[in-house]
Amino acid sequence: MQQKFRRASLALASTMAGALILTACGGSDDTAGAELDSNVDLTQQTLTVSNWAGYYPEDMAEKFEGEIGTPLTVANHATNEEIMAKLTAGGDSGIDVAFVSGQFAEALNEAGLIEPINAGFVPNLSNLYPEAQNLAYDPGNKFSVPYAWGTTGICYRSDLVDEPTSWLDILEPGETSKGKVTALATERWLMLPAQKALGFSANTKDEGEMEQVKEKLIAAKPSLLAYDDTTFYSRLVSGEANMTVAWDGWCNYGTGDDPNIKFVIPKEGSDLWADTMVILKTSKNKEAAHAYINYILDPVNHAWVAENILYKVPNAPAMEAVAGLSSDFPNMGMTPAELLEGEALVDLGEAGPMYTKIATEVTSS
Repeated sequence: MQQKFRRASLALASTMAGALILTACGGSDDTAGAELDSNVDLTQQTLTVSNWAGYYPEDMAEKFEGEIGTPLTVANHATNEEIMAKLTAGGDSGIDVAFVSGQFAEALNEAGLIEPINAGFVPNLSNLYPEAQNLAYDPGNKFSVPYAWGTTGICYRSDLVDEPTSWLDILEPGETSKGKVTALATERWLMLPAQKALGFSANTKDEGEMEQVKEKLIAAKPSLLAYDDTTFYSRLVSGEANMTVAWDGWCNYGTGDDPNIKFVIPKEGSDLWADTMVILKTSKNKEAAHAYINYILDPVNHAWVAENILYKVPNAPAMEAVAGLSSDFPNMGMTPAELLEGEALVDLGEAGPMYTKIATEVTSS
């Protein structure tokens, strides 16, 4: 298994849209984008891409230049918040293509900071599942292209507990599980179990609903072992925990060590998260940027993510190539239709600070 990596906000955390509205100039009403040159010499362009460390092959820059001819530099960012701060600081960040989660791409677009995708320069868009071409944060992939997608559920030890069926199994665990349950601290996923258990949207902006969410989470805290976004699967392997709130791909890390570790989506439903690729308006290498996205969407290249990171990719032929993974990691076999049963996370806009405030109140209570 590829070395495990950490994306502190995984893909989707608290939104920065409020700050973007204040700092960026105008919205994104211009969808035409820059005129691209189909005859450009890509060897005369250079490309800088910012991605999460460990989320791409180590030899990608070398292979991309060898195949496309464009020198490529890969910069790493640890979280969505880190790269967003760089992209919204004003001026040219020096980044041509950035990897951000769906609602962050939406916020960047609203701020007018990213380039519309010219589908004519990305023929491999045809490899995307139809469902991946109409995601809620960017219907039609007008300004972003999905790289990986998944959902959130409960990762559990099937040899220690019965299969959990509800988010209440996390929020109100039985006596044998008290002190053996972990939750996620990252804002959107800290809220998710209570939002779904209470029948609310994962994107709710209603203050009354979020007050109920806060009360539910505070009441659940005494039964928790920890808030753990990074080592929960290790706690399952050791037996310290028997149930954890988990992203599907991260649960696979535990399953790889102990097949008794399984993943389930509670009956109340869950989310749909996506990590995306966007092109910055300030890029002077937009043809090469499109060529890079097209390169990623090649089935052989895109399959690397599923095979090495154990995250599903929204690329039909790429997933067909690694279909055997589902025998060891069943959630890798989830279909696009099953994923779309989850609620797509979108930008919270001006409600973002409310989530931040509640998260602080819950975790510090």
